[in-house]
Amino acid sequence: MDLFEKCYKFTRAKEVMAMGIYPYFRAIGSGASAEVMIDGRKLIMLGSNNYLGLTQHPQVKEAAIKATREYGSGCTGSRFLNGTLTIHEELEERLANFMGREAALVFSTGFQTNQGTISTLVGKDDIVFADRQNHASIVDGCRLSFGRTLKFKHNDMADLDRLLKNSDHNHNAGKLIVVDGVFSMEGDVIDLPPLVESAQKYGAQVMVDDAHSIGVLGKGGRGTASHFNLEKQVGITMGTFSKSLASLGGFIVGDEPVIHYIKHHARAFIFSASPPPSAVGTVLAALDILESEPERVDLLWRNIRKMKKAFNEMGYNTLNSESAIIPLLIGDEMKTFQFWRILFDYGIFTNPAIPPAVEPGKGLIRTSYMATQTEDLLDRVIDIFEKVGKKFGIIS
Repeated sequence: MDLFEKCYKFTRAKEVMAMGIYPYFRAIGSGASAEVMIDGRKLIMLGSNNYLGLTQHPQVKEAAIKATREYGSGCTGSRFLNGTLTIHEELEERLANFMGREAALVFSTGFQTNQGTISTLVGKDDIVFADRQNHASIVDGCRLSFGRTLKFKHNDMADLDRLLKNSDHNHNAGKLIVVDGVFSMEGDVIDLPPLVESAQKYGAQVMVDDAHSIGVLGKGGRGTASHFNLEKQVGITMGTFSKSLASLGGFIVGDEPVIHYIKHHARAFIFSASPPPSAVGTVLAALDILESEPERVDLLWRNIRKMKKAFNEMGYNTLNSESAIIPLLIGDEMKTFQFWRILFDYGIFTNPAIPPAVEPGKGLIRTSYMATQTEDLLDRVIDIFEKVGKKFGIIS
């Protein structure tokens, strides 16, 4: 069989394109903001992870320019060799202080952060306990490790406890529980208190992916562990720069010996090009704003509560969302694409999620919110969703 044969047989996406309801790779002709330009039309952006609205902040943009002027456009090497700049070290110190941990390590992308951290820590005799709805980067990190992966039912701490108990006889195995803090499609929050209780009972370490929690949950936007007052019980917190922190890259924080070990063993870190100065400068400026303007988190939550209440009152199923991500359950794939297209035509940009991102038959429209969205703009959104939902038969 020719290796490329599967490529020529892949027609599903082109069939959806021909139907005019293909939702992906839409080129945006403006910066990430509350409204964007696509094909000469202005659309309301409800598909961004720009939770604090910092990508267009003058201070953030100027920081990117300043860093480029000072350090140039790139580092031309890995952090391990010639790619560590003083600005990288400054950012790691700031992140550790912000998160209240001993040390931090910055990776080039969030995906690499999870992939590199998990595959480095989990050896052939070790076990990873992972939520079934974890992000793909966690899944790949588990696959690349030489350990055994056991998946527990989504946010089901009784199932996790059962798996930990059944594995407790293996005293030579190190145990790592890895979960999303906020799950990226459904927007629900991990039930961290009983998870930590089980981890302590069976001697497991805990790693939380706070990609969608930093800037959203916890004191001053410090994430899921802060939200539950469990910072000391979480061994490693991972975060990304591509959401609230308005840039590109990822990081982990934890005890200094743990971070030091990962720094010297993670292939995804050692063999990847270093984050460019502009990206690092951007994050430093975003942190400055987050620390000096914690009210931005409050503004975000004002918008979240407004939209969650409105969708529920209209009759939409928003699942168990407790974050800036509010999903609307639609059903099968084609119905989800069709609903997305109508919203697009009405001037709203959203993200349709279908399997494998969600379970079969549970396609959804993923909406997400920003601190910078105005009351008037969100009122327009509510009116459109009410019209479209009734027209489509999702609500009555």
